[in-house]
Amino acid sequence: MTPLYAQSHDYSRFNVLAVDDIPLNLLLVQKMLSRFNFTIRTASGGQQALDAVAEKKPDLILLDLMMPGIDGFEVIRRLREDPATADIQIVILSALNSNEDVVKGFNVGANDFIMKPIIMEKLLSCVITQLQLVEAKTK
Repeated sequence: MTPLYAQSHDYSRFNVLAVDDIPLNLLLVQKMLSRFNFTIRTASGGQQALDAVAEKKPDLILLDLMMPGIDGFEVIRRLREDPATADIQIVILSALNSNEDVVKGFNVGANDFIMKPIIMEKLLSCVITQLQLVEAKTK
């Protein structure tokens, strides 16, 4: 069931970066969000995510934690340290689900945390909430 607020709003101006080292997970997120016309880019790892942010700052990052090389925690830490990227909304999408992982995610600067497997309605509600916060900051 699609929330009413999602049906009547144009989200095409929002730039969402999805980051996961598993291509199927990226495809799933793209498929879940594509019917709402979000502009979605993908990155398959932490360094690619940082490079993508440097190329074009997204409004929202959907970020996996467990990735080879630079993990999601480190990506968040680096983005929060840089004044140019410190205000990006970041939602963790992870199979890590211990209280310690969730707390660590928030402590390094995540705005929200969604545990895998991803439920479309939860993802959509979270993404829309985060983008409404982006909108509110620009007004």
